[in-house]
Amino acid sequence: MSAGITEAELRELDARDPLASARSLFEVPEGMIYLDGNSLGAMPRAAPERLQALTREQWGVDLNSCWSGRGWLDLPITVGDKIARLIGAAPGEVVAGDSTSVNLFKLLCAAADLRPGRRTILTEDRNFPSDLYIAQGIERFVAGGLRVKLVPREELVGAIDDDTAVVMLTHVDFRSGYLHDMAEIGRSAAERGALVLWDLSHSAGIYPLDVNGCGVDLAVGCGYKYFNGGPGAPAYLFVARRHQDAMHQPLCGWLGHAQPFQFATEYRPAAGIVRMICGTPSVLGLATLDVGVDLLLGHDMAEMRRKSVALTGAFIGLVQQMCEGAGFELRSPADAARRGSQVSLAHPRAERLIAALAERRVIGDFRSPDILRFGFAPLYVRYLDIWDAVLTLKAAVDSA
Repeated sequence: MSAGITEAELRELDARDPLASARSLFEVPEGMIYLDGNSLGAMPRAAPERLQALTREQWGVDLNSCWSGRGWLDLPITVGDKIARLIGAAPGEVVAGDSTSVNLFKLLCAAADLRPGRRTILTEDRNFPSDLYIAQGIERFVAGGLRVKLVPREELVGAIDDDTAVVMLTHVDFRSGYLHDMAEIGRSAAERGALVLWDLSHSAGIYPLDVNGCGVDLAVGCGYKYFNGGPGAPAYLFVARRHQDAMHQPLCGWLGHAQPFQFATEYRPAAGIVRMICGTPSVLGLATLDVGVDLLLGHDMAEMRRKSVALTGAFIGLVQQMCEGAGFELRSPADAARRGSQVSLAHPRAERLIAALAERRVIGDFRSPDILRFGFAPLYVRYLDIWDAVLTLKAAVDSA
């Protein structure tokens, strides 16, 4: 793309975009430019139909027989196996259900159990706060003397030592969009005998992940961002097959039992990933998530990443081109290889500008204290949307 980006260039990119037809698969309100898919993904058009069929034709007619007859009980595994294809895992390594925080709690406790004698949960001081809170809760309430150690990002690899049980990181930083090198960190942890647990919430569904190729031990992720599973959609967790039979998680629910319908008084974990299930699956949530996952599986993830890089690059270039001297500071990596599918700008009036953009039907979000954050979902964001969004941003800052 030339140094001076033009509207005509972006129109041409839309005309040649192999993903252009995917936009029609989503409900994107007319006249809205939606750049907040990293917070809540747009609704797939097929989702209401799927829910209506499930409620009227299944729950409404067949009632309790649907648990087995319609595969309701199997949804954590069937949806999990589909998610596995999106993150580079194998069948039987992913289970869908619960929330990201609950799954993180399960896996952090299980990881510590796999590394007896090691006391440290290592993470960076800029990690997602909710993940830090779960780790801090474990530090306070779980027996065994675990401690959470926060270090600056640049000191992370050097801080992995013989006391590190698990390194807990978010693959794409929620504030800046910084993309960690999953393989490099995995190698460093493995050399020191530590496990690595990744939160994939801001990369899965938008980036061509390869958890097995990168030697990932454990991972969690949410279903409502780039998976487009709806507000509060179920999350998922990944456990590499090499760890599954030795893993013991703290939330020993009945559907993680080897024979749940025998109703034995003593817990005996099921084989494999099933032992990570707790209670009754959220059927409506999993069915909606299944729609979003199927939609992603119908498109090439490498092509999505290519467009994501082009969209974020165009946005950064246009802000520099149109808003020079307006007080914006790029807080995302300039290097596309280190940037997820978001761009973060710092500005003293960030919160006011995000509100002004929303009034003009351009939707991003604000992150304290001074960040305007924009997420780019390539299946429904167009190149021309970038032009219009930055024009609107310029008008907002000029009038603020």
